[in-house]
Amino acid sequence: MQTKQRVLTGITTTGVPHLGNYLGALKPAIAASQSDQYDGFYFLADYHALIKCQDPQVLHRSTQEIAAIWLALGLNTDKVTFYRQSDIVEIPQLCWLLSCMTAKGLMNRSHAYKAAIDDNLQQGDHDQGISMGLFSYPILMAADILLFNAHYIPVGKDQIQHIEMCRDIAARFNKVYQPLFNLPQAMVAHGEPKILSGLDGRKMSKSYGNIIPLFAPSDQLRKLINQIITNSLKPGQPKDPDTCTLFEIYNAFATSTAVEQMRQRYANGIGWGQMKQELFEYLDTYLSPARQRFEHIIQDPQYIETQLQQGAVKARQYSQPFMAQLCAVVGITALDKTLATPREKNVVKQAKSGDEHSSILAGRQKAIAIARQREAEQMAQVQAELDQLLAAIKNASDPQAAYAAQIQKLQQAITYATNKQSKLLRKKLQLLQAVVL
Repeated sequence: MQTKQRVLTGITTTGVPHLGNYLGALKPAIAASQSDQYDGFYFLADYHALIKCQDPQVLHRSTQEIAAIWLALGLNTDKVTFYRQSDIVEIPQLCWLLSCMTAKGLMNRSHAYKAAIDDNLQQGDHDQGISMGLFSYPILMAADILLFNAHYIPVGKDQIQHIEMCRDIAARFNKVYQPLFNLPQAMVAHGEPKILSGLDGRKMSKSYGNIIPLFAPSDQLRKLINQIITNSLKPGQPKDPDTCTLFEIYNAFATSTAVEQMRQRYANGIGWGQMKQELFEYLDTYLSPARQRFEHIIQDPQYIETQLQQGAVKARQYSQPFMAQLCAVVGITALDKTLATPREKNVVKQAKSGDEHSSILAGRQKAIAIARQREAEQMAQVQAELDQLLAAIKNASDPQAAYAAQIQKLQQAITYATNKQSKLLRKKLQLLQAVVL
């Protein structure tokens, strides 16, 4: 009988984890693994990696490096379950069951899918380069989580949507068949930045080529920090820390006392060269112990593989019987076995009088009228904002550049918008793109 709350997290095995991965997933996961409060499951998401990586050498090397990073950061494999996703054959099996329960409309709202569509807007073919792996990524993620009935998933704030999708999928399965799945919750580190910025000020991402690898050697770390884009303010001029990538990264790692002192130094006009040096020294000191352990572990691939195989055995002690139970629930089982009686469903419908029916109909009509009025008000607001936007573009020194910048800004806003906000932003983007300067 499970008594502890289960924490589960994984990291995709493409490339080397960067500082953003560490803050969003690795750091909170390691902290949870060291607590007796939780039952920890940690895995290498090599199936997920196939969505973006079709280079076998890169995938193999990355899997080895990421496993070594987990171990170097202090993951205790005697205490937690540490495994490779592809070693658990029940994961893709469950993924198919969940795919049959998941509405396409839910997948259409995935941030990753919408971002890919936005990138294709100018090319005519919205689906160019978009595989079914990318489209159904949240379902595979749900299978990772639900197969082990995890309670908490350490993620960055930009991944919360996928946990919400997982809950929706699990709830539908529970309703249609039996309530066998927990509804997991996102575990987000307090005070974590929403998205850690990279060298160019955009989200730190391997696809943008703007990352700082977690265990970059000191020389490389210094070189990368020196490449971080800053503004043209000179030493002695006050600077805004809240719009600075250097300060954002410093704030994510430093103590609260050190952060407040650095804020004051920004107000006093710290020079960019000095700030980059301060950031380098702080990060290099912070990461050095784990980096040294990583360099030792990576030289022993047999040790890494042994740890993963031992973890797979532990994981399948849970996944095998649970998958058999799930298959039986949906009707996939040996023919000489009798299926359990399904839960009785309340299908009794109370007859409504004529007055009740009229009242319901009037309420629906009123709701429709209110919705239409709100839609008209929203469109008027969109048009007003668009007029202001066009005025600012036309008054800019370089209207074409200003126009392109606004298009990019709207596309980025859509990626992280709620469903309601996304609809209005997409309409504004559509109207703006129709404008001829």
